[in-house]
Amino acid sequence: MNFQQLRIIRETVRQNFNLTEASAALYTSQSGVSKHIKDLEDELGVQLFIRKGKRLLGLTEPGQALLGIVERMLVDADNIKRLADDFNKVDEGTLTIATTHTQARYVLPPIVNQFKKEFPKVHLILQQASPVEITEMLLQGEADIGIATEALTTEDNLASVPYYNWQHSIITPQNHPLTKKDNIRIEDLANYPIITYHGGFTGRSKIDTAFEEAGFDVDIVMSALDADVIKTYVELNMGVGIVNDVAYDPERDYRLKQIKTDIFGVNTTWIAVRKGHLLRGYGYEFISLCSPDADIRALKKVAYPDD
Repeated sequence: MNFQQLRIIRETVRQNFNLTEASAALYTSQSGVSKHIKDLEDELGVQLFIRKGKRLLGLTEPGQALLGIVERMLVDADNIKRLADDFNKVDEGTLTIATTHTQARYVLPPIVNQFKKEFPKVHLILQQASPVEITEMLLQGEADIGIATEALTTEDNLASVPYYNWQHSIITPQNHPLTKKDNIRIEDLANYPIITYHGGFTGRSKIDTAFEEAGFDVDIVMSALDADVIKTYVELNMGVGIVNDVAYDPERDYRLKQIKTDIFGVNTTWIAVRKGHLLRGYGYEFISLCSPDADIRALKKVAYPDD
């Protein structure tokens, strides 16, 4: 048994039992993947995969039991290297942050700037993705830290700390009728076409819930993945925008008017790491820069009890 065989088992499952995709992901040949699987099955004396001819259809019961052990072994193998690097290369390495456009564009720039000043030898990678994709990247070991409003706190295998609270703002062209109202109610908004986030992004569920609970069938004429797109079409007077309040920049968005509101309640953006994933010291420093009040010791205890 060797680590390459274990990686092949894991990658085959990740690629939905497609050996062509698994071999491509591991930069090896399909015949090599098949041989490693057969060698491991012969060594263990059990069949790990359900087969139909040469095709793999799924995991057998022993294969399902083995997969969890394989995942833990490969995570711990990576943790051993990170642990050694924390002693040998204290301020060097790579840190991958998976986050949404809103966080990467409007919230993280000063944090990233400060982090690079403190850790100039750390290669920082920002991966933009949806909240669901961010969760998956953390679980698959493709990201060290995830930052999003949705999805992170509902996954049992992630440890999370709150980053910041925020509310939605209403965005309109200058001199729009809504700008002349002192206290905008949800029924006022329901009179206009709405441009806001796509489902699953940046508090969209709270927007939908607010209109539904008020009894309005709102006309969402356009949904987008990021606030920049929303603001572009609001400028064209195609509708009223609803965005994260941090996404409005008075200097850049001078053609638009921001209207603060509490109609849609308070949202929380979270920072998450995978449980069992040994985060390098500078990773925790990044989290501390984001949220100085975060209980890093408690996060470490939940994320990696043996640390």
